[in-house]
Amino acid sequence: MVAAAVSLGVLLRLCRVLLFLSQFYILSGGESTDIPPYVMKCPSNGLCSRLPADCVECRTNFSCVYGKPVTFDCTVKPSVTCVDQDFKSQKNFVINMTCRFCWQLPETDYECSNSTSCMTVSCPRQRYTANCTVRDHIHCLGNRTFPKMLYCNWTGGYKWSTALALSITLGGFGADRFYLGQWREGLGKLFSFGGLGIWTLIDVLLIGVGYVGPADGSLYI
Repeated sequence: MVAAAVSLGVLLRLCRVLLFLSQFYILSGGESTDIPPYVMKCPSNGLCSRLPADCVECRTNFSCVYGKPVTFDCTVKPSVTCVDQDFKSQKNFVINMTCRFCWQLPETDYECSNSTSCMTVSCPRQRYTANCTVRDHIHCLGNRTFPKMLYCNWTGGYKWSTALALSITLGGFGADRFYLGQWREGLGKLFSFGGLGIWTLIDVLLIGVGYVGPADGSLYI
């Protein structure tokens, strides 16, 4: 009985070692488990016509009339599964879209990078070059990633109401300028008692109309 128990224990340990080695072999790439990166964006067994653009390949026609409805023949990419309206497996299908290039899409159909290094409060208003990417469920012609000139539009968390309140109540001590990060002007107002009141009144007007903003160039919230 003792010999049988020892043999059983050795066998269990051996099985555990073999299981560990097999898992290590798979994780280390010994067994090919390559999955295309686009598969992560493709819902399984969903409608083919609603698949993201990265999941399908379409035969587009660049000679279509801009702004007009157009249909394109599409095929799902390998490793992607989808169905038609009757929930039957499908590989080839047709999508309906508007004839236009990706950079001609409405602003709601793509996302762009934001810049925090440009001045939003300036005259003329500054622009920056953003990298824009079309949303997954939107179909269009041409490159889905494109550059675009956009107006600077970011905020550093400064409130217009707070700046105006400080300008009215403590503007003679430069509190409004200190709050906006303009410490040089704040010191000037502090030691000149708000420019004998004249500077204080001017700042109330300038902050009230939004002409004076945060020192970092951001917008008020």
